[in-house]
Amino acid sequence: MQPEGNGLVAKREPIAASWHRATMAGLEPGSALDSISYVDIDEASPLMAAAAVVLDDLNHRLEGTNFTTIVVDREGRVAHQWCGNRSARKVFDDLGVDVGASLLEEAVGTTAPGVALETRTSIAVNGDEHFAVPLRRMSCYGHPIFHPTTRRIEGVLDLSAVVQEASPLLPPLVARAVADIEQRLLDGSRISDKELLAAFQAAGTRRRAVLAIGRDLLMSNQAAADLLGATDFALLRMMAPDVRRSSVFDLTLESGQAVRVEATRVGGPAGGTLLNVEPLERASIAYSRRTLEPGDPLLVAGPPGSGRSRTAREHATEQPVTVLTAANALLDGSDVFARDFAALVRARQGTVCIDGLDLLPDDLIDLVATHVADRQVPRVVLVTGAVETLTGRAAALAAECTDRIELGPLSNRRGEIPALVAAMLREAGADSSLYFTPGALSALSAHNWPGNLRELRAVVTEVIRHRRTGAVVLTDLPEAYRTQQPIRQLMPIDRAERDVIVDTLRTFEGNKVKTAQALGISRTTLYAKMRALRITVY
Repeated sequence: MQPEGNGLVAKREPIAASWHRATMAGLEPGSALDSISYVDIDEASPLMAAAAVVLDDLNHRLEGTNFTTIVVDREGRVAHQWCGNRSARKVFDDLGVDVGASLLEEAVGTTAPGVALETRTSIAVNGDEHFAVPLRRMSCYGHPIFHPTTRRIEGVLDLSAVVQEASPLLPPLVARAVADIEQRLLDGSRISDKELLAAFQAAGTRRRAVLAIGRDLLMSNQAAADLLGATDFALLRMMAPDVRRSSVFDLTLESGQAVRVEATRVGGPAGGTLLNVEPLERASIAYSRRTLEPGDPLLVAGPPGSGRSRTAREHATEQPVTVLTAANALLDGSDVFARDFAALVRARQGTVCIDGLDLLPDDLIDLVATHVADRQVPRVVLVTGAVETLTGRAAALAAECTDRIELGPLSNRRGEIPALVAAMLREAGADSSLYFTPGALSALSAHNWPGNLRELRAVVTEVIRHRRTGAVVLTDLPEAYRTQQPIRQLMPIDRAERDVIVDTLRTFEGNKVKTAQALGISRTTLYAKMRALRITVY
């Protein structure tokens, strides 16, 4: 027996099991649709490229009916939605289910697409078998789509209508359409994989490192295997899908070796990427401190949590290194800070790291500036907030530092995330067999990281608490960090609108109806804005 609304009703096994999973995920039938999350969908994905012609034919035959065709991808996100008439469109608008919405069991409860993804079998979900109360006037039939070569589930094709019982004609109709989609997936993968293999074989005759990365394919020559580590492979695999035609970019490998990567798209949207990796001469990119005099100051600037303190310590090469912080001056008093700094100056050795220049009182900034002007040992490394935020004496002292490292927020340094995660695992003493898969790293790279490195470290620490060895996959991440779609940079006006919507959602504890009313917009418009502005957590 499973709870339904205000009573109990017996359900067939796959539906009962789905209800149990939804309940264990913390969902309630009356509110399961209130927190639908949205992401951008790749309309040029291999799944949608294979399904396009089939869906056009299917939709044409259903034109004017109450049926709605839905395709969800392997992550449970709606990649396609088409309604046969205005009445059907209004139903889904009112439900808030649109392209980009998650239909996973853990997100909205029992639906045909969600159950099909979970069980990997076709299923009809009729009327009251739906977990969410608003869906109980619907009947839907979902059929999983498998890649014929890998047998990996690619998504689900679903037909839905506002009726209590599904038509017995739906299973063969949907099965035929799925078979056509799977055949097109096979044809597309054969062509693209063949082209990628040919390109790899041609490039592999060179001595430099070469990789070929497809959707379900990774090839590398011996030079690449010798040069790249596991984190490097994961990073390149994560970056490869973003290559449209060709591009050249520089990276620093986990070994510290700088390389130049030439990436070329092979086989179109459904194809793969060929990468040539060439080590760069260390001397040409080496950090400029090698040419500095021992007394030349270094400025390390960036927003809180960007890793500025750690970076400063890494570049404090003259030993010993002593750190004086603005917190020391606040807690112990300016006199103690001045005394300690003067003692270090008299010692004439090592490095003094001043952490929090922008928070020091003017008299202490003047004291540090006097030593910096002399260009004498000990060398001074200044740590501060973003350079453009500095004013007064702090800005004047920062201007004295021609040698500087300016760190941006982590959201602008997504390519560093695999290396940062690997370093954090080592620092936390994690087992050497524990590693993040490309899918997990891709999801982390899609996050905005308002808390910068501190937030990333908190996520890594949380993962270590639950997994000690082996591969960290997408579902091992905290739920708010599982989105794999890249997040675009918002314009200031979009960011302001996003903040207003998030604040209103928080005010009404996530209630979409009350939020829409307070903002003076329809619920459908609210969902559209949440999807466009990437509002999934509030």
